[in-house]
Amino acid sequence: MDPIYESIAANKRWTYFFFLLYTILFGFIGYLIGIYIGSPILGLLIAVIILVIIFLVSYYGGQNVVTTMAGAREVSKQEEPYLYNTVDALSIAAGLPMPKLYIIETNVPNAFATGRNPENSSITVTRGLMNRLDRLELEGVIAHEMAHIKNYDVLLATVAVVLAGTIVFLAYVARYSSYGGLFRGRGRGQGQIVFLIIFLVLIILAPLFAQLLKFAISRQREYLADATGADFTGYPEGLASALEKISYMQEPKSKIQNEALNGLYIINPALGAKRSNRGSTFFSTHPSTEERVRRLREM
Repeated sequence: MDPIYESIAANKRWTYFFFLLYTILFGFIGYLIGIYIGSPILGLLIAVIILVIIFLVSYYGGQNVVTTMAGAREVSKQEEPYLYNTVDALSIAAGLPMPKLYIIETNVPNAFATGRNPENSSITVTRGLMNRLDRLELEGVIAHEMAHIKNYDVLLATVAVVLAGTIVFLAYVARYSSYGGLFRGRGRGQGQIVFLIIFLVLIILAPLFAQLLKFAISRQREYLADATGADFTGYPEGLASALEKISYMQEPKSKIQNEALNGLYIINPALGAKRSNRGSTFFSTHPSTEERVRRLREM
């Protein structure tokens, strides 16, 4: 099997595994909350309903929510022919439908893709990306975003981010509920105390667990999108050069910085606030730029 398609298959298996863990954790929290409200089944049912609603909202409305949050506006072929022609050529090369195009009016170069499937997707670029990269570099970035669409990365990443946020919220609710539970639990025996300890450990670990899953998904997908995008253009150096430029052109407190969206961009905009530390860290949403460039130049 081609190494890229082998990586895609492995990536999908990890994704299903992560979402299974999410679902189990989500259901477990709901079950525990149900115990505190006197009906474990009701707590579990509420957790399932919330999970389904979150999936539906993320699936059908995630694209508009993300572009609106980013401050992007949709543009036509007549408004941006250079961008349109570049994306159109690469969509043909990738075997994908033409996505909608959005622009963010800022001189800081960056880009991201969103959507629920290749037929309902969009690519957003900043004005700075078009003005500060040459054509081969711009093609490398667009091809990277095309790869995210083709691999269904954006939908999965969006859902993962929303789920992580929801688990954090539920953990907060559980923590609040536990205060009353502790008082009600007095005198109910050792089993109740053990249960409360497990419960407290869970609500402490839940946010960290959710965040780590989000990071794990994000990093692997960036490597894979780099390799797939380079395969589309047949010129890995274009994307490698673009990554180096974009990384060093991020600015502190720029317009595109948004804690909820940083992980979607090809380069995390928060780099602009951390110029002294460009390496990958355990809590980083992206692999280090140096490692991404090294892998591209070894292709």
